Amino acid sequence: MSSSFRLKSTHFILKLFLLISLCNVCFASRKLTALVQEPQGQLLQYHKGALLSGKISVNLIWYGKFKPSQRAIVSDFITSLSSSTPSKTDPSVAKWWKTTEKYYHLANSKKSLSLSLGKQVLIENYSLGKSLTQKQIVQLASKGEQKDAINIVLTASDVAVDGFCVNRCGTHGSSKGAIIRGKTYKFAYIWVGNSETQCAGYCAWPFHQPIYGPQSPPLVAPNNDVGVDGMVINLASLLAGTATNPFGNGYYQGEADAPLEAASACPGVYAKGAYPGYAGDLLVDKTTGASYNAHGTNGRKYVLPALYDPSTSTCSTLV
Repeated sequence: MSSSFRLKSTHFILKLFLLISLCNVCFASRKLTALVQEPQGQLLQYHKGALLSGKISVNLIWYGKFKPSQRAIVSDFITSLSSSTPSKTDPSVAKWWKTTEKYYHLANSKKSLSLSLGKQVLIENYSLGKSLTQKQIVQLASKGEQKDAINIVLTASDVAVDGFCVNRCGTHGSSKGAIIRGKTYKFAYIWVGNSETQCAGYCAWPFHQPIYGPQSPPLVAPNNDVGVDGMVINLASLLAGTATNPFGNGYYQGEADAPLEAASACPGVYAKGAYPGYAGDLLVDKTTGASYNAHGTNGRKYVLPALYDPSTSTCSTLV
């Protein structure tokens, strides 16, 4: 299932910046229409549906050509989410992810979510071609586990996907999976594309000069890869939405087919002091000059989006 969203409130401003803030994540898509604005006194409503819970494997389906070093950036990020393998340096990816736990507490859920890196599938022969439909994205996602899973499809920089670079940088949703003892299970899926050669000004900001809106120098990507570091931002946003609104009836605000979610409620915000065209007061690596706000495993650094904190009704940043 999939959907996309639009911000309809006239309270939101600077529509040109919507195209480059790029943190607007919803149940099915991370749209290009984003805006720097923290919600004031607005709590994402719980629609009584299931949250993602239990031990969930995160499976990576790589479609197209990716270098081993690029795959390692993403797999290290997934591993970094687990509190069982936290970075010893603060602020950490695991600390960022803990904000999602507050949604479970608010729902009075005794369940919890534990993510672990599962299998990785390499499809380097472009078996479905270099122009994919949403249906084909789900087809690729089904190559991961069919139960208790988030299957993430990552498309290479030379692969076009319906809506990519036009109105979205990625999507999330769910699909029917395994049938066990007569019961049909669902698996969650995410798709994120590498925008480096197609629309880095849209989907890899702030590591690339924005095409529209306030102009500011691009930041140095923490893993020295504009496309993949941008993919991590989109993936992080979509993972937060997947955990808290996996089947379209969890936590969101607005219309069901056009919702704001945990990350999309805080678009364009990566650190304190953010405003249109400025990602916020991020940390800077003294050696490389790269910007970051989270430490991961294997010495990694990442830039992660702000998450909406349901306990304070504010956008929560690590720095």
